[in-house]
Amino acid sequence: MWTTLMNLDLTSVCLALILGLIFMVLFEMFRINSCRGQIPPGPRPLPFVGTIPSFKKPLEAIRSLSQYGEMSAVYFGRKPMIVLNTIQVTKEAFVQEAFSGRPFMPLVDWLTKGLGIIIAPFGHSWRQQRRFALHTLRNFGLGKKSVEDRVLEESRYLIAEMLKAEGKSMDPQHDIQNAVSNIICSIMFGERFDYDNKRFSYLLKILNNHFMLTGSAAGQILNLVPFIKHFPGPHQKIMQNFTELLGFIRDEIKEHKETLDPNSPRDFIDAYLLEIEKQKSNEGSTFHEENMVMSALDLFLAGTDTTANTIRWGLIYLIQNSDVQERCHEEIVRVLGYDRLPSMDDRDKLPYTYATVHEIQRCANIAPLGVIHETIRPTKLRGYDFPQGTMVMTNLAAIFSDKEHWKHPDTFNPENFLDENGNFFKPESFIAFSLGPRVCLGETLARTELFLYITSLLQRIQFSWPPEPQSIDMDGIMGVFHFPQSFNIICRSRDTKE
Repeated sequence: MWTTLMNLDLTSVCLALILGLIFMVLFEMFRINSCRGQIPPGPRPLPFVGTIPSFKKPLEAIRSLSQYGEMSAVYFGRKPMIVLNTIQVTKEAFVQEAFSGRPFMPLVDWLTKGLGIIIAPFGHSWRQQRRFALHTLRNFGLGKKSVEDRVLEESRYLIAEMLKAEGKSMDPQHDIQNAVSNIICSIMFGERFDYDNKRFSYLLKILNNHFMLTGSAAGQILNLVPFIKHFPGPHQKIMQNFTELLGFIRDEIKEHKETLDPNSPRDFIDAYLLEIEKQKSNEGSTFHEENMVMSALDLFLAGTDTTANTIRWGLIYLIQNSDVQERCHEEIVRVLGYDRLPSMDDRDKLPYTYATVHEIQRCANIAPLGVIHETIRPTKLRGYDFPQGTMVMTNLAAIFSDKEHWKHPDTFNPENFLDENGNFFKPESFIAFSLGPRVCLGETLARTELFLYITSLLQRIQFSWPPEPQSIDMDGIMGVFHFPQSFNIICRSRDTKE
């Protein structure tokens, strides 16, 4: 055989390779055409790489998928992914357990080994970890007055920190991220971190960079060609960042082990350590240290980034719509004055402000395609048969701008959440936290933080653009989430004597 190969000339080898490549492309095109008749319509994919290259302007491309009807299909590499474009079909699908899986993704598996909660596959481990997390978070104040008090206390620190640069151009990213993260840190680790804590500031930068890189081309290429994880490249930075984040969690766990009082658990980590001990004799237990590390990291990441970036988007919209900012401030001062901080009980008394908070969420649209789902068994939806393992996503970009469901779908306008009498109401199309078995674990905490932080900031600070020119791209940056680009603002303390 070796002799035969040696006798082949270079032209013959090249010709064979070219013919082989052509055959592979033709076969792939035939396979795609055969599949397309069995799934919802959508943009034509390219062989091997799918639809991804056509998403040059991600938000615009995602929104445009609604032209194909209530469902459409895009290709992630060679595999089709179903996109639900309307609220009706989304509700019909996601309330079913059959749509509650998470797909195997090489990058996620490389990082998490299938452990944790948010991206963990549907099954026994996920059920145990989610049930425990919900129960424990509630025990430590989630949905109760104690967490509300923590947010209000932290809002005082945040206002003071932002006003240190009063009248000067400043980037609010770190202050907001630190303030939001301190709430989940107080529940998870029993402590908050000062805004000038260099180690924690560094950690927040890593966290932000991690979400950017994971959703970047480097992360997507690794999902398409997973063997490159063994070679140098930008994807190695993703693992490096993740390892540093894990190191922070492991340090916290080590410290908790040394100071644990079994009779008086202080936070989530203490409670998990006690649960590991309690479940030692249970063969079906999924409580062990690696699952604790990954679950804690899941909650830390989810409890920091999405809410912080929603508030950052909020500042952009409020500065660009100064009339909305002023109307919110006037309503807040009329009801609360300047000295009393808001509480969740004030929502009904502050309908315009509460509507503004929801409108910020709608327009910011932090996750335009939601979080990816997968069918855990063969199932039907609107006349289509979907085999087990079909990837499914929600087109929130289309749902949040559907002209049939919103009074002002294409503009920032709190009237989208007000009835004809000026009272707050929530349209059925507002599903920012998803729904069904995979509904966001931290929905209650996020709602509390968004309302109390935004209301507190508008009560005491006036926000405006600095005089130096800056370009604000409202398309933002698409990583794992929809981030605003870096921007500077000016903060001025409100005159409490006016």
